[in-house]
Amino acid sequence: MIRLKVKYYTSITQVEQLSPEERERLKRVEEKYRFRANSYYLSLIDWSDPDDPIRKIIVPEEDELEEWGTLDASNEKSYTVAKGLQHKYPDTALFLVNDVCGGFCRFCFRKRLFINVGAEVIRDITPQLDYIRTHKEITNVLLTGGDPLLLSTEKLEKIVSSLREIDHVQIIRIGSKIPAFNPYRIIDDPDLLKMIRKYSTKEKKIYVMTQFNHPRELTREAIEAVNLLKDAGAVLCNQTPLLRGINDDPEVLGELLDRLSFVGVTPYYVFQNRPVSGNRKFAVPIEEGYEIFTKAISNISGVAKRVRYVMSHRTGKIEIAALTKDFIVFKYHRAHDEKNRRKVMVYKRNPQALWFDDYSELLEEYTV
Repeated sequence: MIRLKVKYYTSITQVEQLSPEERERLKRVEEKYRFRANSYYLSLIDWSDPDDPIRKIIVPEEDELEEWGTLDASNEKSYTVAKGLQHKYPDTALFLVNDVCGGFCRFCFRKRLFINVGAEVIRDITPQLDYIRTHKEITNVLLTGGDPLLLSTEKLEKIVSSLREIDHVQIIRIGSKIPAFNPYRIIDDPDLLKMIRKYSTKEKKIYVMTQFNHPRELTREAIEAVNLLKDAGAVLCNQTPLLRGINDDPEVLGELLDRLSFVGVTPYYVFQNRPVSGNRKFAVPIEEGYEIFTKAISNISGVAKRVRYVMSHRTGKIEIAALTKDFIVFKYHRAHDEKNRRKVMVYKRNPQALWFDDYSELLEEYTV
């Protein structure tokens, strides 16, 4: 396979495939929501198609300036126990270790990190490690951001090795879109694979939580990167939001889930798009989303069907469980408050609802 030198771009004016008029027009968007991309990922775009889904993922559009939502739709602030450390569920802690990605997805739900650079991200992990040591219920630690795989392997290994010294931490998760954005980061760094091989042990695995949003991201290079991570001992799972104009077609979403399962990446979550500032254009109503999701999984294998359609709500992960002619059924897949765990809720349908808070007519709730 030919190795390409991947070049990064931090200004929309550097994207030569756009006309001078487009670049000038999009400066307004870039002033509010930062732009970042790279030559590999931009090469996946069909520039003759203005509705190209890869383009929609990475290239700004003026409708991002529409006023809608907040910068912290899941209220992550309320679960932050130290700078860059969140503890929402008893067994899981989350580290924000970076405020840079291989590219800035236009629908990103943490774009606040790229606006207020350094405000939430961990530079010295000592206080966070002390918190985890004293909370023995924490068995899972998720490294996210930003993208942990944009850190140098040396910096990443310092974090991973420190966590491996804490006996009760069983799983280390690395949330990353790098396998889609720039697989050469993985292909060309044997030290990264060596590090994973060292710390993903027989009894305590490293999970890489990938984010492939569209089947065209599963290139030969991306599949090679995926297999290298798997061969190094990592377990791979994928999560993606359901996005208007990108994967809101049952055939496209079904193909994505199927192809992920073919290459050994478990489809994990399909998320309802969060009501984050700048994200209105990507929003699909929940009930329409459920129909897309159920059609998408109707013709795929049971292996790919393990995926769940959920909202990462401020109270927990709420699964969209069923839809009837008149009702919609939600259940807590994960909940912060113990009283919500195992709770099932039946609401009157609201076809315009984009988020759980848009439902007002609760008809029944019970705990199973």
